[in-house]
Amino acid sequence: MLGSELPISRHYLIPKTTKLFKKITKILLFMIKNTLSFSQFIHLPIPLVAAIGAAVVSTASMAAGGGIEFTSQDWQVSCDNTRTCRLAGYQAENNSEFPVSVLLVRRAGANADVDGKIKLGGAKESSSKALMQLGSRHRISLLINGRDYGETRPFSAAAGNAELTATQVNALLEALTKSSKIELVLRNSRWQLSDKGASAVMLKADEFQGRVGTPSAFIKAEGTAKPNSSVLAPKPAPKLRFVAPNPKAVPSRQRKFVMRSSQLTALMKETLKDADRDCPHLDDKSPWRVSRLNNSQLLAQHDCWVSAYNAGSGVWVLNDKKPYKPTLVTTSATSYDKGKLSSVQKGRGIGDCISQVDWLWTGRAFEKSHESTTGLCRMIEAGGAWQLPTYVTEVKIGK
Repeated sequence: MLGSELPISRHYLIPKTTKLFKKITKILLFMIKNTLSFSQFIHLPIPLVAAIGAAVVSTASMAAGGGIEFTSQDWQVSCDNTRTCRLAGYQAENNSEFPVSVLLVRRAGANADVDGKIKLGGAKESSSKALMQLGSRHRISLLINGRDYGETRPFSAAAGNAELTATQVNALLEALTKSSKIELVLRNSRWQLSDKGASAVMLKADEFQGRVGTPSAFIKAEGTAKPNSSVLAPKPAPKLRFVAPNPKAVPSRQRKFVMRSSQLTALMKETLKDADRDCPHLDDKSPWRVSRLNNSQLLAQHDCWVSAYNAGSGVWVLNDKKPYKPTLVTTSATSYDKGKLSSVQKGRGIGDCISQVDWLWTGRAFEKSHESTTGLCRMIEAGGAWQLPTYVTEVKIGK
């Protein structure tokens, strides 16, 4: 008889990567999670890996659930299933001493405003000291082509960023449509924001929100403009009802679930297209972890794969008697706790960029509740600069 549930550990190791490997990993972070997972990537032939690194200049993907992700040089955009778009820009890739990121957020709808925030990082001691002294007496100034557009709102230590004023946002949007020198200044330190790729990202956001050719578009089109009334309206977030599992529920047949590990492995292999690729550790001697969800369904977990700095476990839901009908939730889980399942994966070993997918138990199945990344791997801060979701939900607690 299989044992009770054990927690899944996260295995993060520091890799010895080459420059090419880092670039490929960063590109793949913004591909669709289930189209080419990290565990699949490491099994690609070396010539194909090299071809991906050489050929890709910008990446775009349609995320499951109706969102999009698009990256061009030093800028990216993530739009979620409610049609809210978040544009994030960074310093040039070769300028790691003064990392900086700007986040521009625009919801769908004809009259939606653009909100802006900035986040500073710093590898130099002088930068770090300046950041430590941020407060009401020391605010960040925005300079564009040498012109001072004033100070931001006070830095929020809790949020780790400072909000841009409406004047600064408008000036920044104008500057990003052309070649501009954009600097954030704090006391004696200067962080330079790249404009490379911004126009492409802004146009992608316009396309997603139906703004192309309208007065509210980031990128103004020549010729006859469409009215703002043609801009797509916001979409409501899907509603999920979270139901806490009952691990002490009495089985419907009044008997404990009993199955050999080898039998359970064979059963779960039927849910995988390629078990050797998707869950290579399924056949090893590591134990299965089985817990009860309700009086008729079980949760089964098993280690699936380990890479240089990530790991993933397989998670299945099955009936506690025939027909078992196992359903695969993911092969990249990193944590499970009382009906809440997550996959959190690093884009590279130092952990400055993260991807995350969450699922919730709804009483009969696990349903995806959230999917996001934290942006490009640009040394802004540990754990990544921002939350850039492509899928969001409205969660209510059920019984």
